[in-house]
Amino acid sequence: MAATARPRRSVLYMPGSNARALEKGRSLPADGLILDLEDAVAPDAKAEARATIKASIAAGGYGGRELVVRTNGLNTPWGYDDLVMAASSGADAVLLPKVESPDMVRQAEAVLRANGSPEGQTIWCMMETPLGMLNAREIAGASPKLGGLVMGTSDLAKDLHAAHTRDRLPMLTSLGLCLLAARAYGLAILDGVHLDLNDDAGFADSCAQGRELGFDGKTLIHPKTIAACNAAFAPSEEEVAQAHRIIQAHAEAVAQGKGVVLVDGRLVENLHVENARRLVAMAEAIRALEAAG
Repeated sequence: MAATARPRRSVLYMPGSNARALEKGRSLPADGLILDLEDAVAPDAKAEARATIKASIAAGGYGGRELVVRTNGLNTPWGYDDLVMAASSGADAVLLPKVESPDMVRQAEAVLRANGSPEGQTIWCMMETPLGMLNAREIAGASPKLGGLVMGTSDLAKDLHAAHTRDRLPMLTSLGLCLLAARAYGLAILDGVHLDLNDDAGFADSCAQGRELGFDGKTLIHPKTIAACNAAFAPSEEEVAQAHRIIQAHAEAVAQGKGVVLVDGRLVENLHVENARRLVAMAEAIRALEAAG
């Protein structure tokens, strides 16, 4: 799956055991929803949550939103049944928690395929442990069914004995390793959640930093943060306009047999043209998603 195949500016975690929350998700302006069977669901509610998620997806009404089921790990009492359900649920992707090795991906893939997972259904990996960081390259290349990486910065900070700081300096090595792995294998990658819902300025800084680093979007824990996240990770009108100028100028230069072209006083190379096309395609995809409701 190409990292830019669809918008993933905002991807909201939703408890799989809460039918009302899943219903509300049909009207939220998030690009994607993670229907959670892991952290957000108590042990005695796992089976019921499984059934609730499957029924909600089957009922439809989510428009163009990307639907992702986060399962429990295969080393838990619930993981296998979660994967069996997810395989035939109609979800776009299955998110595996605490992935630390390529074997964990392949084991989950075998269960999914054995239970009818369609080719278009991808596997996403939560990257949230020190060992996962060290094995990011191998995890990213584990399977052609792999679609994306999701940073689990809360658990990672705990395992690193690190502080949650405004500049996220303790996270930069881990974020960078996973970004490198994702881009090397053409995967999507989402930044971790911002925990303080009262810290609007900190959330804005986190979104800006995530985009600057190269993330496709951010995972969220509350609907009130969706709009700001969408704005932060969407290309601006000025960026789109400049991208169109780069594409046009390059096309004219090629037609005239010129090897060098300047746009807004800057030298344009093939890499800039590729990035401009990607940005324009993303802007078009965002418009299409919003039109789909």
